[in-house]
Amino acid sequence: MNADLPLHVETCGPPPRAGADVYVLLHGFGASAFTWRHLAPRLAERGHVVLVDIKGFGSAPKPDDGVYSPGDLAELVHRLLIERDLSRVTLVGHSLGGGISLLTALRLLDEGADRLHRLVLISSAAYPQRLPPFVGLARRPRLSAFLFWLLGPRRVIRVVLRKIFFDKTAVTPEQIEGYADPLEERAAREALLWVGSRVLPPDIDALNARFPQIEAPTLLIWGRHDLVIPLWVGERLSRELPRAEFVVFERCGHVPPEELPNETYEAVASFLDRTGDSERSSLNRPP
Repeated sequence: MNADLPLHVETCGPPPRAGADVYVLLHGFGASAFTWRHLAPRLAERGHVVLVDIKGFGSAPKPDDGVYSPGDLAELVHRLLIERDLSRVTLVGHSLGGGISLLTALRLLDEGADRLHRLVLISSAAYPQRLPPFVGLARRPRLSAFLFWLLGPRRVIRVVLRKIFFDKTAVTPEQIEGYADPLEERAAREALLWVGSRVLPPDIDALNARFPQIEAPTLLIWGRHDLVIPLWVGERLSRELPRAEFVVFERCGHVPPEELPNETYEAVASFLDRTGDSERSSLNRPP
């Protein structure tokens, strides 16, 4: 990959080919491709999967350049699609990754190329809202740095996960370790603050006004008890995106891929089947 593209990318499933589906998975704030460990292997049975650690997160580069707004991150994803010449793309985004997916979709629309096939937005950022405390802390970098120093990444992640899950007892040591491990690196904690302090684009109203232009079939998945991106965001998206379907899980919080992995995949698979999942139907065909 271009060394100037500060993303970490891994792939699974069959290689991309003309007419086949590609699934690009974008994680949320403070996370990494670890979020998709349940969903990615099952999507790989249907097509080519591209797992992205967004700039500043996971194993991606974490330059101290301040270029971490949602628009900046969407531009990197857009460049990735161009560099790899990916088509029939389904963007799958969770939380911040959902917001980046929406902004990437607008860039693809402006480009005029027929790359975007579908969107799957899970508890997606989209509109101006009250920021959750763990994102709002990024606007107070000294306090955030002190808390990480005092508590350590694992205790911070344990508190955050138990806050955003519906069933607090369902948080596992594997999850705590998976999300906390990248934050052992000081540069990762600094990047987290860069992203959090820029999470609301200054032109967000203008961007929101363009969402009805996104005509790709879109699946919206929300937890009824999401305390991070409230349900009204999904409801509004379902009204403003022309071809949106809305699924709400009743006993779920902010992270359906973690809290209800089987139900999440089943909802995604049903949507893919209804909207033309070409790779699944062609996997057993001779080349």
